[in-house]
Amino acid sequence: MSGLLPDYGNQARRYDETRGASLSVLGPLREALAGAPGRRLLDVGGGTGNYAAALRDEGWEPVVCDRSPEMLAHAAAKGLDTVEADAQALPFADASFDGLICVSMLHHVDDRSRALAEQRRVLRPGGRGALMLYTREDIADAWYHDYFPSTRAWMDASHPPLADLLAELPGARRIELVFRDLQDASLAALSAFPDKVLDPAWRSQTSYFERLARDHPGELAAGLKRLRADIAAGRPPRGQGTATVLAWTR
Repeated sequence: MSGLLPDYGNQARRYDETRGASLSVLGPLREALAGAPGRRLLDVGGGTGNYAAALRDEGWEPVVCDRSPEMLAHAAAKGLDTVEADAQALPFADASFDGLICVSMLHHVDDRSRALAEQRRVLRPGGRGALMLYTREDIADAWYHDYFPSTRAWMDASHPPLADLLAELPGARRIELVFRDLQDASLAALSAFPDKVLDPAWRSQTSYFERLARDHPGELAAGLKRLRADIAAGRPPRGQGTATVLAWTR
């Protein structure tokens, strides 16, 4: 299985405490969706619906699709339409949506090509897609690989090079995303604020640290000890949290 975690039930309980809709992400999403032929929007792997809710407030008509019923329960509580389904087999007719977003989710699917084909299928001709993800280039020099070295292998396996993604989404263009806030404290955002990684309330809401704690608890403890010492000594790891939004048109 290429995805980082098979189940998001544990994270759903407190996900919204650290994983809101970040302005750093919303700007590139808006840019990618501009020019859509209508306002019907699909949020693939939308979890608790934070980005769908933010875009609903701007006039979109979103549907949140996710395979986690626990996550979707939170989205439904926000008044969002929800559908439980796998991103690799979307239960929607062809050309059903004017816009589509997929935010920090693609690395959780087993068959990336199939998931992207499904996204193309359900989007109307002229529809706009916004795929927010971390490419191999985005994570290549990330400091956390040095502190938690076993993670590089499975991060590389689930984060393809940009060229591979562009080959699967012909005509897509890259919008660079730089995290300047912690409203959505993904791993990329946390990497710009390494002191927050020491707080379990922040790091536990990422699949990266949940998997590390599950599979390599000793390595996690050792890496955190070293990180704490480096920060205390005034030599915190440096690195700006970056990600990619691919803007594409059906």
